Amino acid sequence: MKYLNWHWLSLLLCFPLLTGCPMYSVSTASGSNSYISEDRRTSGIFIEDEGIELKASRRIHQQFGNSVHINVTSYNRIVLLTGEAPTEAVKINIERLVMGVDNVRRIHNEIAIAANTALSSRSNDTLLTSKVKARFLAERKFQINHVKIVTENGIVYLLGMVTREEGDNAAQIASSTSGVRKVVKAFEYLN
Repeated sequence: MKYLNWHWLSLLLCFPLLTGCPMYSVSTASGSNSYISEDRRTSGIFIEDEGIELKASRRIHQQFGNSVHINVTSYNRIVLLTGEAPTEAVKINIERLVMGVDNVRRIHNEIAIAANTALSSRSNDTLLTSKVKARFLAERKFQINHVKIVTENGIVYLLGMVTREEGDNAAQIASSTSGVRKVVKAFEYLN
């Protein structure tokens, strides 16, 4: 048996925090902690979203390889495409590929026509996402698990099934976070 690399172990332990995992801990009256889901999606839709992301990412990679840098995020079967493509034609072809994935209802195509971003830019995006999440937690204006954050090249994209008030609060908090260039709301509104 191969030994588990510490980097992989730390990634596995931090994965729920990095992905915006819809689970959180709650103390019960008996004092024990339990994990429950606070996601507004059904478990079936949650699993479909994961499948959409995997299938779409695989199709993009098979057709375009490393000539593009594309992130696929699905929330309630609404897909957000971010990243970089070399031409408008490639951007449109990627959208068509993703629309062909089963159960995709709609696509927000936010792919930039540009060279692939550097690793340093992607690291900064991860830091910005963490800063926005921390501010969401500190402000306590809505349940943090109702909003999914994707950051690409300093632009924060917000997804989720939210009320208009929750969406406006999330956008205001994100836009006033240091380092955020722009905020794009890709919400599905409940009211």
